[in-house]
Amino acid sequence: YLWSSLASYTNIFDSIKLDQSSSEVKRPGDTVQMSCVISGYSMTSRNIHWIRQRPGQALEWIGRMDTGNNSPRYGSSFQRRFTMTENVPSSTQYLEITSLTTDDSAVYFCARDHKTQ
Repeated sequence: YLWSSLASYTNIFDSIKLDQSSSEVKRPGDTVQMSCVISGYSMTSRNIHWIRQRPGQALEWIGRMDTGNNSPRYGSSFQRRFTMTENVPSSTQYLEITSLTTDDSAVYFCARDHKTQ
């Protein structure tokens, strides 16, 4: 029942999309850059969050981008190798991770803030 309720709720926002780049396989020590292309609303009206989930683990908040200002804020565990940037004209957010380790293997998500700036 909860699933169908959520599905109905999300139909209201069909025109809002956050399209993420495809999955990649990297080696330890490599760098990866992920993108999140936003459509259906003005990107600069809502902050964007990056979240990850490692296998069998809880969600982890990486940080958020104060959109339009290229002003990222990072969670305490993600301040060294993680870099969030944005390209406002193309409505795209980026997350780059350097010096990858096996612990970085995860599903990474971008998400829109629930309230306007």
